[in-house]
Amino acid sequence: MKPSIAVHGGAWDIPDGLVERNIRGCERAAAIGHDVLESGASALDAAVEAVASMEDDPSFNAGVGAVLNQKGRVELDAMVMEGASLKFGAVAAIQYMRNPIRVAKTVLGKSGRSLIIGDGAIAHAEASGFARCRTEDLLVGRELDDYQEFLRTGVMRTRRHFAGEADTVGACAIDCEGHVACATSTGGIPRKHPGRVGDSPLVGCGGYADDRVGAASATGWGEQIMSVVLSKTALDLLAQHTDPMQSSMDALRVLEDRVNGLGGIIMVSNDGRIGLHHNTPRMAFAFVEGPTDRRRAAISIR
Repeated sequence: MKPSIAVHGGAWDIPDGLVERNIRGCERAAAIGHDVLESGASALDAAVEAVASMEDDPSFNAGVGAVLNQKGRVELDAMVMEGASLKFGAVAAIQYMRNPIRVAKTVLGKSGRSLIIGDGAIAHAEASGFARCRTEDLLVGRELDDYQEFLRTGVMRTRRHFAGEADTVGACAIDCEGHVACATSTGGIPRKHPGRVGDSPLVGCGGYADDRVGAASATGWGEQIMSVVLSKTALDLLAQHTDPMQSSMDALRVLEDRVNGLGGIIMVSNDGRIGLHHNTPRMAFAFVEGPTDRRRAAISIR
């Protein structure tokens, strides 16, 4: 099996001035993940390292560059899942961590826990050897500007605002042994209620992986993605007709038709083919498709 990997940098209305940065960030993440796969490492390792590179990239809303909530805090959500065992690990509303995706990986396989939130997630991270950073270390400027506007106006984010805000990052991969995995990470929506958790750390919603079918990572309006369990829905559709591109399109049709949702999804099938689709104005993505050795990094425009 030649390995494959796909990554996304979020489905939203990416401004013209950020297009090139988003493309390059996704391209770099896919290359990092593919190098991990080519070394013989697992799909899980590849997906995590691809996402970690985007958490370190201030172009995206995950890790460095993540948005502030109504209390001026950065609360991050992340999850990983491997398709062989169907085990997953996730953290939600975690603060003071540069790479929540790596923290989520350490949760996977722990006895008696799969999803840890808030202070418990911070304690787990520190016990696992992760050092705290300051909130200021995660800010790049635009988040403070948005927070100051919120303090002035008190305006919450709406569907209209959503189409113009940075969003989730994610990856899905298949390794040389034919095992699949996914990883998804986000700072959430700007001006969110403290403690608000979206789809990203929830199994079946922000991501899902099953060696019998493939892996998926979702991005978009979290409450609506949760309503249709988007990533699991996409893989259920893939199991029916085996075409990852068609499955991603059909899954987004479910999201739009059933709950008027906005978002996007990337997929890798259990034979290494890539699928992706979105119903937002733009979505950043990159992939290396092993079976055909096809590579691409671009902004997809609806």
